[in-house]
Amino acid sequence: MNNSGFWRRFCRNKGAVFGLVVLALLALMVAFGPLLATNDPWDMVQSPFLRPGQEAGFLMGTDTMGRDIFSGVVRGARISLLIGVVSTVVSLLIGVGLGAVAGYFGGWIDAALMRFTELFQAVPSFALALVLVAIFQPSVGSIVTAIALVSWPPVARLVRGEFLTLRQRDFVAAAQLAGQSTPRIILTQILPNATSPIVVMASLMIASAILLESSLSFMGLGDPNQMSWGYMVGTARTVLRQAWWMAVFPGLAIVLTVLALNLVGEGLNDGLNTRLGGRTR
Repeated sequence: MNNSGFWRRFCRNKGAVFGLVVLALLALMVAFGPLLATNDPWDMVQSPFLRPGQEAGFLMGTDTMGRDIFSGVVRGARISLLIGVVSTVVSLLIGVGLGAVAGYFGGWIDAALMRFTELFQAVPSFALALVLVAIFQPSVGSIVTAIALVSWPPVARLVRGEFLTLRQRDFVAAAQLAGQSTPRIILTQILPNATSPIVVMASLMIASAILLESSLSFMGLGDPNQMSWGYMVGTARTVLRQAWWMAVFPGLAIVLTVLALNLVGEGLNDGLNTRLGGRTR
């Protein structure tokens, strides 16, 4: 892949550049969070219900228990992003593996794996994740597992479609004639040529995972020992009228992060798709 061509196409999408800047700032916030927010997000450090900027050092005010909301937003970024990234990686491992096997071998193996995939797609993702987290008790591990288990089917279908097309190409036939093993053909010949749509989908899946974690936390199924954006929004729902800032700031963090990931995903689609090289915006 021509890196200069990729970046040229990517940078034509101004929204994608904006999203990349937002994600870079978010990464810096996660890396240097303890330096930015010195208060522990669980500690009662001031009077409850302080409005944003009412007291020096409390840019976003305090919550019902006098905890620093700015510290919660900064520290919560780490957990929200951790859940989003790790659950996406696990989903990709499951989906790519099953999709690659189904697409390469076809026949009854393809049919069996696709029926298995449809079992997971028959139940709405949020409902299934809700049940799984409730069964295994709310924790970061159970939330990651639940999100991963409901997110892999679209990946499997995407990879299967790519493999069904790519396995007919001449380079695959040449590899087979050269005596390469099936795992080697899948991993070194076909999979590298199917990475572009997988990368684009991964960026969108991280955004979906963050939203799903936020929804679970809002329903009271977040990890009670970890501060996350969804947990903060969930605890603020009973005092929205008198302390709007408790939900607005973590909510804005969720919206900006998800928007940035979607914009970057669109930019990756433009950059990795060489057919869009001549298009102008």
